[in-house]
Amino acid sequence: MWYCINNEWEVDMGLREKFEDKIKKKELEIQEYEMKIREARAYVQALQDHIKFLPKEDMANDATDSNTLRPGSMPYRAHELLKKAGRPLHVSDILTGIGEEPTKPNRVSLSGTLASYVRNHKIFSRPMPNTFGLISLERAVSTEPPEDFGLPSRKDDNDD
Repeated sequence: MWYCINNEWEVDMGLREKFEDKIKKKELEIQEYEMKIREARAYVQALQDHIKFLPKEDMANDATDSNTLRPGSMPYRAHELLKKAGRPLHVSDILTGIGEEPTKPNRVSLSGTLASYVRNHKIFSRPMPNTFGLISLERAVSTEPPEDFGLPSRKDDNDD
C-alpha cells in the first residue's frame, strides 16, 4: 500500500514482499518451461539422429516417379516404356522402344542418365549391365516361392 509522508510516496513493505514473491514464482515457472523446452529439443534431436540410420525411402509410386521426370525427355519415355513392358530391358531395346536409334552416342547418353538415377536409388534399377528396370516393379516381384511349392500337384495325384 502507498503512503504519502512529507509529500513523498512510500510503499508498504508487505506489498513489496508480495510482488517479490510473485516475481520469484514466475521466474521459477519460466525456468521449468525452459527445462521442458530443452528436453523437447533434445528429444527432437534424438529422433533426427535416428532418422539418419534408416534407409532412404525410394519413390514407390509410379505417379510420383513420372512427375519427377520432365515429360518428353528420354528418361521419361524410358520410364513409360519400362512400365508398359513390366520388366527390365537392355538399353538398346529401350532406345528402339522409345523411337531413338540405338547408336553408341545414344546408348552412352541414356545409360549415363539412367545410371545417375540408379546411383541415387530413384526410379530406375540396374539388375544387369546395360539393363535397366524400375524400382517399383522390382518391389512387386515376389522372391517367395508360391504357396503350393513342393506339394504334389493334382496331376500327380491322378497318376496313381
